[in-house]
Amino acid sequence: MKYLLHKFEVCMDNFEIKKKFYILYIFCVLVPLILTDSVIVYMVMHSEQKIRHYEVEKMANAVQYNFINDIENIANIARSIYMNRHINIFLDTEYEDPLDYVSSYQNFWKTSLLGSSIGTENTMITMYTENDTIVKGGRCLPIAEAKESNWYLYLMESERNGVLYFDYDKSKSPVIEPKRKILFIQKLNFYESGESSREKILKLELNYSNMVKKLEAMNYGTPIYICQNGKVLLSNSGDSNIGSDWKHFSGYKQLEYTQEMNLYGTTLQIYVLNSKGNRGAVLIKNIPAILLLILGNIILPLIMVHGLNKSFTNRISELSEVYKKVEDEKLVVIKNVRGKDEIGDLMRNYNKMAARFNALIQILYKNKIQEQEMLVAQKNAELLALHSQIHPHFLFNALESIRMHSIIKREMETADMVEKLATMQRQYVEWGNDLVEIHKEMDFVRAYLGLQKYRFGERLSYELEMEESCKNLKIP
Repeated sequence: MKYLLHKFEVCMDNFEIKKKFYILYIFCVLVPLILTDSVIVYMVMHSEQKIRHYEVEKMANAVQYNFINDIENIANIARSIYMNRHINIFLDTEYEDPLDYVSSYQNFWKTSLLGSSIGTENTMITMYTENDTIVKGGRCLPIAEAKESNWYLYLMESERNGVLYFDYDKSKSPVIEPKRKILFIQKLNFYESGESSREKILKLELNYSNMVKKLEAMNYGTPIYICQNGKVLLSNSGDSNIGSDWKHFSGYKQLEYTQEMNLYGTTLQIYVLNSKGNRGAVLIKNIPAILLLILGNIILPLIMVHGLNKSFTNRISELSEVYKKVEDEKLVVIKNVRGKDEIGDLMRNYNKMAARFNALIQILYKNKIQEQEMLVAQKNAELLALHSQIHPHFLFNALESIRMHSIIKREMETADMVEKLATMQRQYVEWGNDLVEIHKEMDFVRAYLGLQKYRFGERLSYELEMEESCKNLKIP
């Protein structure tokens, strides 16, 4: 663990302060905030989803309640007819002729107390019987009219006295007549006894259009379907055209809630879809809160880190720059000293140090230079004094006298050597200029080599060459 911490510290030492601030922001502010905000958003979304699920469940329950209520109403009507002895007697009576039946039919429904309670605007009632004396028409029909229908076969196969059936009438009836039908079929066998009993069937047909209107009147903005084995029976989304065949349900991908109900041997499904308006509605609803979280937890800390970063790095950069500008053996003073923190104290202390250092340079270094200049001047004075000591006129006068006496005695070689020696001595003592013309330097060289030739004789030989155009050029 200590090794890892050491490695981390070494790694951090190699980063700029600016990068350190942003690393601190990312790992100590941004990442924890993203995690916590994600948890909060998840909790809010989950809570909204639970609320949505509760609302959708209430929708499905309301649809189920209304649908079951309508079915139970016609089931109650069916039970009333099923247990009504007068209707049973009326259907079993053999009539002498059609006129007798029609007269009895009209009289029965006028005088029966059930006449007003059986027929409603939402229900159409039809009764079928094996009685051959009943004339086809009105609410009573021969049983032969029903035996080839799908609903009759379904009732016989179900082995139940009453069933709920959804039918699509494919007959050539006009389009204005409803082709989609919701039927409740009931066997009227409550009073059957012995071999003389006749088969009697009751068919109650609900008003399909009214059922659709009731579903649409619930004003749910969510598509709701009542289906049977994938077949759409009722819908509030335009799939309930009474003149077209049942459609197949295809909204499984958008399915949000499913609920089943069993009615009289029929299993139905209620599907609630996640409409486009509701999709993402939870997120859209919470956008202000999410934006507030982003502003408060990400943007504001980022602005703060940026400000702190500038407060540190700008002033430290200024300190670094003044250290780089140490020129002419003098420290540069920071002009814009600001801040009361440690960096501000460091800048002020640097200015104090620079002032003292510059003062010490002035006192020590420059005074030392002046002292050295004075010492050099003193040495030059001594050198000039020595120079003046080795420049006596009598030396040259003596050499000239020797040369003249040698000429008088006809010692020409001696006179020539003395002249060369005098030439060299003048060159030694004449220090007025640091530069000399080439032809003068050549004279000095001839004098020096002449003396050496006198000394070494034939052992020394030399040649001197100089271009005429160079004789006036100066050399050290």
